[in-house]
Amino acid sequence: MKNLNLSEDQAVYEAALAFIDAYFNDTTDAPARSVAPDETIAYFANQTFSKEGRSVDAVVQELLTDVYPHILKQDHTRAFGFIPGPASKLSWLGDVMTQAFNVHASNWINSSSASTIEENVIQWLAQQIGFTGKAGGVFVSGGSMANLTGVIAGRDKILSEDNRHLGVVYLSDQTHHSVEKALYIIGYTRKQLRFVPTNNAFQMDVHQLQTMIEQDLSNGLVPTTIIASAGTTNTGTVDPLHGIADIAASYGIWLHVDGAYGASFLLSTTQRHHLAGIERADSVSWDAHKLLFQTYSCAMIIVKDKQDLLNSFSATPEYLQDIDGGSVDFSSLGIELTRPARALKLWLTLQVLGTDEFSRRVDYGQTLAELGELTLSTMENWEIVSHAHFAIINFRYNHPNYSKEENDALNASIAKSIVDSGFAGVFTTELKSKTVVRMCSTNPATSDHDIISTLNRLNTYAQEYVAAHSA
Repeated sequence: MKNLNLSEDQAVYEAALAFIDAYFNDTTDAPARSVAPDETIAYFANQTFSKEGRSVDAVVQELLTDVYPHILKQDHTRAFGFIPGPASKLSWLGDVMTQAFNVHASNWINSSSASTIEENVIQWLAQQIGFTGKAGGVFVSGGSMANLTGVIAGRDKILSEDNRHLGVVYLSDQTHHSVEKALYIIGYTRKQLRFVPTNNAFQMDVHQLQTMIEQDLSNGLVPTTIIASAGTTNTGTVDPLHGIADIAASYGIWLHVDGAYGASFLLSTTQRHHLAGIERADSVSWDAHKLLFQTYSCAMIIVKDKQDLLNSFSATPEYLQDIDGGSVDFSSLGIELTRPARALKLWLTLQVLGTDEFSRRVDYGQTLAELGELTLSTMENWEIVSHAHFAIINFRYNHPNYSKEENDALNASIAKSIVDSGFAGVFTTELKSKTVVRMCSTNPATSDHDIISTLNRLNTYAQEYVAAHSA
């Protein structure tokens, strides 16, 4: 490597120091979202790799100048578009340290302390859910992998290889798309899925659920898994967990709760009650890189009975016969064999901040959403489509003289305008067949002014849109 005759290690060391200095001392007012210029995209699309290499300084500077600035900044105080919130710099530190040591966390013999810490964190999270005794789990890359792992365990618990074609899974129209994808990946077909309608609060209708189960039983099918949502992506809604758990228990059906986002509200001092019944689930997915403020990727699948994961994933190939010592073998609890030690950064963050600070941050997001709803209630022509729940609010500018389709176009336009301006990351979704504006306020650094100024700007864009289309 060419770098002023420095050794590779020394060059990387100096580049790392320069990066850290630039990262922590950046005072630029970066936009919430930036798209790379056409010439930058063309440059990287046509870039080749030289035989002699380049200096680490030049390559790092290229990343800092032309790559990292052109993103949707999740740590921006007005980044309201997506659920993954800003990562704590403590998580960043834990991530850097773990990657530096390149910890292999498949089993105890590879990383005895790291494996013990992961098991300890899993047990603490299981206690927050309300699981005791035989509970267990494993850290995975994200909610998609957590949901996939959970539905595999449910399939294997209820079905045999001979009757898998008879299995039926129940989910709602608000269930995250990763769940449907996971079900197809493991062999379910479209005809084995039942999409249960939701009520006006976007919750699964338990009466319709039971009716569907009874119909499937009468047709000789095997109700296998119910997927309940604890904090939907669209609205933050929690399905009626006790009612669903009653049905699951009555019919002997595996209950998986997708808590990728909402499970973090188990740490809330004001919102935890919405999750009553989650302790009755068989498996729960939970993303730490959403509302536990971790860097990507860091998620967990937690089950009431650890044996259910072992039954689906345990394997001992010949080259692992010498693995012994300790009691933690995470490669037998999930899909991955080679896996990083994802738990360490969450452990570090929890150790330093303490659980009270996590609770404060989770609660603060809900407070911001409630401020947004209050502000909108004072503004003319704005309609609340879903109330502030788990730090998410959906609303819509509803011009009285416009048709539904015209108002749809208006709301899509104003969201695009504010994103294109770089002022805030606010996007739309669809609820009740309407295009609505959605805000998710999970950043502990977001101020009241950030909320109010974003809504005021959206209101200005709406008025400008109406004026332009009235001319």
